[in-house]
Parts: sequence; structure tokens; C-alpha cells
Amino acid sequence: AADKATYLRTVQDWIVTPQLKSSAGLAGVDSLGGYTKQYLVVPDIQRMAAMKITLHDLATALERNNTSAGAGVVNRNGEGLAVRADGRVRNADELARTVIATRESVPILLSQIGTVRTGQALRMGSASENGHEVVVGTAVMRIGENSRTVSTGVGERLKEIGRALPVDVVVKPVLNRTELVNSTIATVARNLAEGALLVIVVLFALLGNFRAALIAALVIPITMLLTSVGMLRAGVSANLMSLGALDFGLIVDGAVIIVENALRRLGDAQHGRAEPLPLRQRLDLVAASAREMIRPSVYGQAIIILVYAPLLTFTGVEGKMFEPMALTVIVALVFAFILSMTFVPAAIAIWLSRP
Repeated sequence: AADKATYLRTVQDWIVTPQLKSSAGLAGVDSLGGYTKQYLVVPDIQRMAAMKITLHDLATALERNNTSAGAGVVNRNGEGLAVRADGRVRNADELARTVIATRESVPILLSQIGTVRTGQALRMGSASENGHEVVVGTAVMRIGENSRTVSTGVGERLKEIGRALPVDVVVKPVLNRTELVNSTIATVARNLAEGALLVIVVLFALLGNFRAALIAALVIPITMLLTSVGMLRAGVSANLMSLGALDFGLIVDGAVIIVENALRRLGDAQHGRAEPLPLRQRLDLVAASAREMIRPSVYGQAIIILVYAPLLTFTGVEGKMFEPMALTVIVALVFAFILSMTFVPAAIAIWLSRP
């Protein structure tokens, strides 16, 4: 069992991990399970003492005899050939033939003062699947990378690596973050769509004017578009925490009061008239009604923004979780207020010839 675990860990460390690191956006691969293969040297203290060799001499000789060195480049016929001296030990037999010291011009090999065998390093943990020991690798993403893109690339790269592995080794994803990300995106999209649809239905039912309700409802998609642009420029990720905090009722709140007041003013002016109001008069009336609602609209939006503002001061894990949510809500409310003071009054004056 130990030999199998060592074999799997060796495949993981020397075949899978180096190839997996070439995936875009990947910082590294953490491995757990199995045994890290090592060559163990068991010195014979009595023989070393007889030959006047210390443990420091032994360690220094082993280190110096297990190195690779570059020797520059040789130019020949327009080609540059890299020259290097590869002195690394490849197996236990080569390690046993390492020269540790010389006595009277006679080399003393490692096999003369100790034994060499294959062993395992002390491991800090293990992994198993269905009662069988396995090796688990965790792909670590770089800071600031797109988790969906990175996990998709790692999954594709893992399939390529699996086709080149020995037949007795199987590599497969245990936890694919792409599925979690896709599920989260689907949840956010469904919640946003259902929330927007519910608000639109309520607007149509309460305002009693199809075109007026449509104008107020248009604030939702336009605000979402502008908020997405703001999030992109600010580097805020669109996830369940940030987008899930959006309340479409708050977004259309300012637009609704502008629409209601404008309809009231237009209705009073239209009362007793057979022909529609001229465009200039409608623009003046709607502008006056919007000015009446500026103060309550500003106060209402400002109170909500002040509630979320303290979240921007969070640091650490709390800041990572709640700062995107607060920033998204604040940006959405600011854009919604701007639309309620610009787009909504203009649309009412132009599209509603009769209230």
C-alpha cells in the first residue's frame, strides 16, 4: 500500500503538477495524500569514524555531487547549442556510488560507509476514496483571475494530461468550481428576472396607465446596464452577494413618485380640454412636478445609501464579502436617481400626450 501511495504521489508531483501549472491564471497546485519519494542514507558511524569522516562531510559531499550546472552556449554554423552538466542522481545505485572523500588517493564511496534505500518523507496528511488511498491535488488560482475561466481551463487541461498518463493511473476532477459558478450565475439571473417581472406587474396594476408603468419599468433594465458598466470599471465581481442585494423596488421608487406626480399635474391641466396638451406645456408641467419631488427623492435615496456606506469600511474577509454588495447597491441607486430626474420626466412629457 505504501509503495502504491508513493507511486501515485510521484506521478502527481512530477507529471500532473508541472503540466497543470501551464494553465492560464493558475498560481500552483497543492498536493495531499500518498508519500513523497526520498532516497534515505543510513550512515555506518563506526566506519565513518575509522575513515575520519564526519556527518557534515557526508552531507556536504552528497550536496555537491547532486547538482546541475550551466556551461554557456556554443555557437556552431549559426546555431546556439546550450551546454550544461547534469550531475543529478537518478536512482539509489548512482547515489551509492557517490564519492564522499579520498584517503591516500583512494576514493571512498557512499556504499562503503553506509547504506542507501528508497523511502518516504514524513507526510502531514492523507486522502482516500471509497476506502482506497488516493492523491488529491488542489488548483490554486491567482488573485484577481476569473474563477470560471480558470476552472474551465484546468478541467480541459486535466483531460489532456489524463490521456498521457500510465494506464494504471486515473486522474479525474473531484470538485469542479465551474459547476458552482454556473449554478450561482443561473440563480442570480433567475432571481433578477423574477424580481424585475414582479415589480413590473405591480407597477402596471397600481399606476393604472400602461405607458406610464412602462416608463417606470424601463428604469430597471437601464439601471442594471449602467450598474454593470460601473461594476466593470470598478472591478467589482458580478456574483450572488453583489447582484443578489439589488432591490428593484428601491430602484424604481424615485421613478414611481415622479410618474405619479407628473400624471397628477398633467391630469389637472388636461381636465376640461378636448385636445391634447402641447408638447411645450407638457414639458413645463413635468419639469415642475419633477422639481417638487427632488427633495423627497434625494432624502429617500440618501438614507438608503447611508445605510450601506459603513459596509465600505470593512476590511479582511468581511470587506471581501460585503464591500461589493454595498458598492453595487450604491451605484445602482445613484443611476436610478439620475434616470428618475432625467429620463423619466422627458419620457412622460413626450410619450404621454393624454394622461
